[in-house]
Amino acid sequence: MFTFAPTEGQSKADLHADLLSSARALTEGEPDAVANMANLAALIWQFMPDLNWAGFYRMVDGELVLGPFIGKPACIRIALGKGVCGTAASTAETQLVPDVHAFPGHIACDAASRSELVVPVLRDGVVIAVIDLDSPSPARFDAQDARGIEALAAAIAPHI
Repeated sequence: MFTFAPTEGQSKADLHADLLSSARALTEGEPDAVANMANLAALIWQFMPDLNWAGFYRMVDGELVLGPFIGKPACIRIALGKGVCGTAASTAETQLVPDVHAFPGHIACDAASRSELVVPVLRDGVVIAVIDLDSPSPARFDAQDARGIEALAAAIAPHI
């Protein structure tokens, strides 16, 4: 049994470093992508406060398909270029959205979501998935969160 957990009062930089270290430990040697994504969604949920959704969308036949997550039921398929996740997947660029209601074409799976961070997971320069984090708080995510989740995405890409 793993007991990965953030340390109370730690800096955001330390939290992201511990999240990354824990993610590496969880996925090391495990070849099953779905199991790894499920554990990683739970790990992100445990480490990052103020989330109402954390999980993955996988690239399948040219569209995003829902993967393991924690939160309310979500949209199953997202076309490339649609919403925050589809934009991240089509551009291969992180989307840091302080107000989802101001994002053109935002897909509202949970009306309580106010801000979102979506980071593409790349393998050999190709988007294979996105990590999607939603929060009920406006402007919950910042550049430091984006860098931390980008580092996580790079580290886990071989394992999902």
